[in-house]
Amino acid sequence: MPDFKKLPLDAQLTALLDGETTPEQKHELEQRLATDDGARRIFDKLRHGADFGKRRLDDILKEPVPLALVRSIKSVQPPKAAVAPRVSRQPFKFAPTGLQALVGAIVLLIAGCGIGYIVGTGQTAAQTAQAVDAAQQANDATEWLGDMLANQRLLARQPRHIFEVPATQPEEISTWLTTSVGVAFRVPDLVAEGWTFQGARVTLAGNRPVGQLIYTSNDGDLATIAFRKDNQSDDTEDFKETIRDEIGLVTWHNAGTSYMLIGPSSDASLSQLAMQIATAI
Repeated sequence: MPDFKKLPLDAQLTALLDGETTPEQKHELEQRLATDDGARRIFDKLRHGADFGKRRLDDILKEPVPLALVRSIKSVQPPKAAVAPRVSRQPFKFAPTGLQALVGAIVLLIAGCGIGYIVGTGQTAAQTAQAVDAAQQANDATEWLGDMLANQRLLARQPRHIFEVPATQPEEISTWLTTSVGVAFRVPDLVAEGWTFQGARVTLAGNRPVGQLIYTSNDGDLATIAFRKDNQSDDTEDFKETIRDEIGLVTWHNAGTSYMLIGPSSDASLSQLAMQIATAI
């Protein structure tokens, strides 16, 4: 038997899902899943693929046996009366009754469906996991954008309460946001671009804590730099600009963190400002 620790990570995680690990192996894998985002993503994909396959097999097993097959089995003629043994011993023959034939046919049908499912799953498990992962990422991105858009509109309606910790307490802001969000950062200096840092907040978007750095312009406009941890792939499209009426949003991703710049849609330099922030934050 090959050394379990030398098996690929996905094979080890599959064994964990199937309950085929020893207590020591299970403990080691659970510790790794608690600290390794990459291993956790693989485990989630395998689990979603297994759940999808199980549901599909359950649906197949619930389908009724075709009426034509039932009629065909019931039409089987019963075996003839046994013939008296002759001098030479006849080989044993199994002649099933109608009920036995029906049961056997059902068992074969289930086995055939199971084999078909296993073969199909072997060919499509990776594609299914990829599709599930892509759908989850798309849904997560939609929630993140929608929640931050609503949050920005709420802040704009209460200009006297746009931050929780003022800019005059930089150490408190750094410690608080880093601990709450789990992302190290620097506060970008945007005075030369016409934006003054006012303070910081923490909110929720897509069920994850988000750090917010709040800026205002001399004209009274509001801009927010938001960031949170994520599990997006490295090829995620960066500096994607979205406009929702009076608000513009620019999103990008780096080193397991999602970033978003939110400001007035009338500002034509929002994308350029986001690129500058990406190098400073």
